[in-house]
Amino acid sequence: MNSYQVIFLPGDLVVEVQAGSTIREAMDLAGIDFDFPCGGRGKCGKCRVHVPAGTGDPTATESELLQPRELEAGIRLACEARVHGHMTVELPRQLQHNILMTSGERTYRIEPHLKKIFVEMAEPSLDAQHSDWHRLKDSLAGRGYNPACLEIPVALLRRLPDTARRAGHRLTAVMHGSTVAGLEEHDTVPVMLGMAFDIGTTTIVGYLLDLYSGEDLCAVSTLNPQTRFGADVISRITFANREKGGLNRLHTAVVEAVNKLVGEAVKKAGVTREQVYGVSIAANTCMHHLFLGINPGNIAAAPYVAAVSEPVVAGAGELGIDINPAGRVFVLPNIAGFVGADTTAVLLAAEVDRSADIKLVIDIGTNGEIALGSGERMVACSAAAGPAFEGAQISCGMRGADGAIDHVKFQDGLSYSVIGGGKPLGICGSALLDTVAGLLELGMINKRGKLLPPEQLTGEAAGLKDCFVEHGGQPAFVLAGAGETGHGRAVMITQSDIRELQLAKGAIAAGIRVLMEVLGVEPGDIKEVLLAGAFGNYLNPHSACVIGLIPPELESKITMIGNAAGTGAKLALLSSGEYRRAAGIAEYVEFVELGSYPRFNSIFARGTYF
Repeated sequence: MNSYQVIFLPGDLVVEVQAGSTIREAMDLAGIDFDFPCGGRGKCGKCRVHVPAGTGDPTATESELLQPRELEAGIRLACEARVHGHMTVELPRQLQHNILMTSGERTYRIEPHLKKIFVEMAEPSLDAQHSDWHRLKDSLAGRGYNPACLEIPVALLRRLPDTARRAGHRLTAVMHGSTVAGLEEHDTVPVMLGMAFDIGTTTIVGYLLDLYSGEDLCAVSTLNPQTRFGADVISRITFANREKGGLNRLHTAVVEAVNKLVGEAVKKAGVTREQVYGVSIAANTCMHHLFLGINPGNIAAAPYVAAVSEPVVAGAGELGIDINPAGRVFVLPNIAGFVGADTTAVLLAAEVDRSADIKLVIDIGTNGEIALGSGERMVACSAAAGPAFEGAQISCGMRGADGAIDHVKFQDGLSYSVIGGGKPLGICGSALLDTVAGLLELGMINKRGKLLPPEQLTGEAAGLKDCFVEHGGQPAFVLAGAGETGHGRAVMITQSDIRELQLAKGAIAAGIRVLMEVLGVEPGDIKEVLLAGAFGNYLNPHSACVIGLIPPELESKITMIGNAAGTGAKLALLSSGEYRRAAGIAEYVEFVELGSYPRFNSIFARGTYF
């Protein structure tokens, strides 16, 4: 087959491609960044380039999307126009390849990990008795692939003869690099979907995406079914190592949950599992290992080493993920210790690696991950906050679900809001922060966290002394009396609950202080505080600063960035460039082990005070 030279201007970049290749494919071979808003599917008509000659007649799509005067002037669509001779392609002066994500001003270039290539294989004959694989390689060579580098799994090679003949030798090759990952009858190029997952200790969230356009088709979520084996990562590590078949049970549970969410998502979007070709995974180090079926035991014992921190790419079948057989799973890299791929994803989404300003990133949960720095230097640590922020180990605590008091105010008396709007059933972490912060501001708790006796209260606090009761031999503050709740029991915060909060906030506060010491900065040097994750998104920043969870000087600099780990997982799935960037982030972040930091114990002790 003939090949032709394509010269791209400006820059005089020269590339040689096979006849019949699209200009877009020539751009790919040349490594040119260019904006294909619709993923190169001939939908938007925005990939306009100027081609004086060499492309043949306009396609039907070009005739529909371009004006006759544009076609007469040599304007063509890069995703449609094909190379039929030596040509010069003049690119627009300013190449834009950014897509604005709905969650913020995070831009990225869509670069699917897999490609679908439609080919028409030459039919065999007595005069040309080349093998089926040889003829498939020839067809792919016509689309810019080097035949000498092409590979195909034996299992797929076994199916090639029958698949090719059933389809009249018109096939779509699903390519992962130079490997033929799948073969499909006829032209299936227009559809290629993927799912990005944020696998947390408590919840799993999945996003169904169009891998060409980046469109978010739907989101699905579920509680992590591993909670039945333990609420936190340490309990699950213990289960994996002490229970017979424990590791396999934990691995199976999360894989089944992912498959269930894939099923829910495709049903919701009106598509099929077979149209899903890629899955990305962001998870903390323990969840990461359990998803891969790797024993996470060594993470919990000194020197806290993970089995793997690098990016992992696996066939969907290897991990039991029920999508297209050609599909691939892209697992984001961990940093070190308990600072996992979810933190990598958050930093990727927030682009801290490209920031000239020092930023503090906090993902608060059972295991809080903290990162501090800029594009020049970044340090990170993991703080074992315990389950208090999730409502666990709190007397009336519950997750952020219907019936949970989520916010409390002490303005003009006591008031609260309830998720779902019904009668309260308990209190979640954000309300715990609000309540303790309010009690502190009113002088009802001292710096050591002790509830003061009602008779010592003065001013506005004295008006709430009836809320003080004794419960289980300890003082407690009632938020909702038995007659106000949905279950007929008072919802309150006890002295023990306050102590649990002190330990949790002390761990996070100590982590922040240690990172500041390591980096040699003070609160005034930090330009922005980014709160990630569900808890960080719902807490009141003022309450967090009042209790010392976050340095009070930073209150005006706090920004909630939602499920940034999910956003990072999306980026890593939609763009191979962003996936490689995630690997770079994981490499450049310096891990700080809090337990071995010389002054950690004293810093933590101070951090438990209000």
